[in-house]
Amino acid sequence: MAEKVPEGTQSSSYAKRVDPKRDALSSEQTEFMRKMELAQWQKNLSKRQGRNVITGLIIGAVVAGIYGYTFYSVSQEKFMDELEEEAKSARARLPKTSAN
Repeated sequence: MAEKVPEGTQSSSYAKRVDPKRDALSSEQTEFMRKMELAQWQKNLSKRQGRNVITGLIIGAVVAGIYGYTFYSVSQEKFMDELEEEAKSARARLPKTSAN
């Protein structure tokens, strides 16, 4: 696909695709390929790091929100308080014995 050349132009080896497994490359060429791959990886690294930080902050905010909401909703529950009041009133209605 990369080797197709539009009509009327000459083919040059400048942008030719190279398959390192199929083509015999010199050590200089493989070293140059490694350097270029590293340069591309480092160029994209800052973009990925920025996106990773933003993603981490969003996930952290969601977790903190869920955690906070859980504490907020549990603090509003009066279920146990009502049960304790009912138990106190039930104990008060029972006759006093030596076991109580």
